Amino acid sequence: MSKNPLESFGAWTAEVSDSWPADALEWAHREFIDVIAVMIPGAAEPATRHAYDAVRQWGQGPCAVVGQRSRLSAPWAALVNGTAGHALDFDDNFDPPKAHATTVLAPAILALAEQENLSGAACLDAYIVGLQIMGRVGQGVNPTHRNRGWHATATVGVIGAAAACARLLQLDAHASAHALSAATSMSAGFMSQFGTMMKPVHAGLAAKGGIMAATFAQAGITAGMETLDGRTGMNRLMVGPDYEELRDTITHVEHGQNLRYEVDSVGAPLLITEHKFRVKRFPTCGAIHRAMDGMLDLRSQYGFQASDVTSVDLYMPRVHFNNVMYTDPRDPLQAKFSAEYAVGCVLARGDCTLADFRPEAVMREDVRGLFPIIHRHPVDKLEGEFPTEVHVTLKNGRTVKAVIDMPLGSKKAPFSDAQYWAKFDACCDGFLSGRDAAELRKALERLPDLPQIGDLMRHLVLPFAQVA
Repeated sequence: MSKNPLESFGAWTAEVSDSWPADALEWAHREFIDVIAVMIPGAAEPATRHAYDAVRQWGQGPCAVVGQRSRLSAPWAALVNGTAGHALDFDDNFDPPKAHATTVLAPAILALAEQENLSGAACLDAYIVGLQIMGRVGQGVNPTHRNRGWHATATVGVIGAAAACARLLQLDAHASAHALSAATSMSAGFMSQFGTMMKPVHAGLAAKGGIMAATFAQAGITAGMETLDGRTGMNRLMVGPDYEELRDTITHVEHGQNLRYEVDSVGAPLLITEHKFRVKRFPTCGAIHRAMDGMLDLRSQYGFQASDVTSVDLYMPRVHFNNVMYTDPRDPLQAKFSAEYAVGCVLARGDCTLADFRPEAVMREDVRGLFPIIHRHPVDKLEGEFPTEVHVTLKNGRTVKAVIDMPLGSKKAPFSDAQYWAKFDACCDGFLSGRDAAELRKALERLPDLPQIGDLMRHLVLPFAQVA
């Protein structure tokens, strides 16, 4: 294997066998179910509808746009569908790159596969390949890249999407390496966009960029071979001038994030089965899910209500609090990145659902009145070093505590197939008729065996986003 990460990753992308383990294919299949489910309500969100209005004039084409009757060219369909998948922050997280992986990979894969009349099996294969490369690039720049404010869903995601699309187009090792390099020129996105419409658009831009980078390489456009690990490569520019010092002195490694690109064993371990996913139970930033799980566990165990509580103390890694920065959210987008709203919501209402992020729900006093009693205690440790602690003090003077190291839906406590489909049903409710939802489910169940991915996508070309 080449010691150049672009050449090593490109060779693996092009040449690895498509004889994947059964559990890898099963995980890939489940994540397509999850992301298509969340795309359905996400398609009706303002950010997605505005993105669609902006790009639809730039090119009709053969590719489905979720919630719309018209079809677009592959890059624009991927942009809109990627935005839809991320608009509610209800899509999965993948730990190695610290990114929302599927809402970037799946829209790019589905659009390009529909353009090329490819099968469901080809889509699953491309997903596993793209996920592996996204993870390997993410491990080479994280945890510092993410902790310093880069939105890895966008910055690392586009490179994973390029790998997936190169795989679909059957590019050789040379062209695949150039596709990955081209994608670094589209790598951008700041966490300062959290709580705005632009944050979900990041996922759409990364999906679009993956299609463009692979198609550029297919057309013969070449790119530099030092854009990941050269003197001005991604690691030195998007980690920082102290990159080498950080790399050489790292002592605690989580999720394989060691600030080194793995070039000798790109495909082993296979990251999809080694790390699995964090599938979301709540439509909020994943950084607060451990605290939400802890609060619900305490309510269930001790039977208290919000009116019984005098204070809630949250002890969490500082990097988690950095993601949920809004202490007084004023709209649904900000509420998705608010520790106070998320924990207050499950304390007051016993759950946190899509309905809790309607504008009127965010402003209700039952939750907002709890903000003053919810206290932040940042801890300067990584999430693997320090579990989230939720301390609840009751009016009778008793203090109870929950300690949560991994949320429900993660590798430690994965969703069952029934829970995936329950989430699918909840996302379809109010957007698809019972018949349309049932037909979509049948197609999703058959995804690995579909001769053409269009047999799935045709069930999403319905104008429910316009109606909503």
